[in-house]
Amino acid sequence: MDKNLTEIPDDLPVPVDDGACDHLAGLKFPAITLAATDGARVDISTLRGRAIIYAYPRTGHPDEGVFYEGWEAIPGARGCTPQSCGFRDHHNELKALGAEVFGLSTQDTEFQREAVSRLHLPFSILSDENLELTSALNLPTFDVNGLTLIKRLTLVVNGGIIEHVFYPIFPPNTHAEVVIAWIKAQPPN
Repeated sequence: MDKNLTEIPDDLPVPVDDGACDHLAGLKFPAITLAATDGARVDISTLRGRAIIYAYPRTGHPDEGVFYEGWEAIPGARGCTPQSCGFRDHHNELKALGAEVFGLSTQDTEFQREAVSRLHLPFSILSDENLELTSALNLPTFDVNGLTLIKRLTLVVNGGIIEHVFYPIFPPNTHAEVVIAWIKAQPPN
């Protein structure tokens, strides 16, 4: 695997919409509190206004060897770091549009804190290490190396209701721009 985790290789397979998120739009977000990288515990269901929760399989680390030999062959697996960097780079614009941003993965908070620090992310990443939220919402997952990972998706939650779902997401490095365009196209709250 190329060690430059911030770039998307040209030959990645494109994920297809398998319908695994069709049930989510319009659902009340479950009252589940998750650990955040800033030390807080966050219950998205209680937030006022719009929250963007981009879920991704796992963040890589430049010093880490190949996580899984076939990682790049899994549609939608590669690209977590560029996706996070995209939300970092567009964070101020999203904030100006009234959206609070959170990353979400099944990695533990300590691993996520390293990524937040290394990538200079101005928002928290939430840990669903015990798959509580993943199970409650029946989020699409896949298993690799004995780990259950969330497929890449983005939930737009407004006042505790899932307003919109982006799934599948490709390419991940420009996804923040797609979210911004969608928010701008919505009528004012």
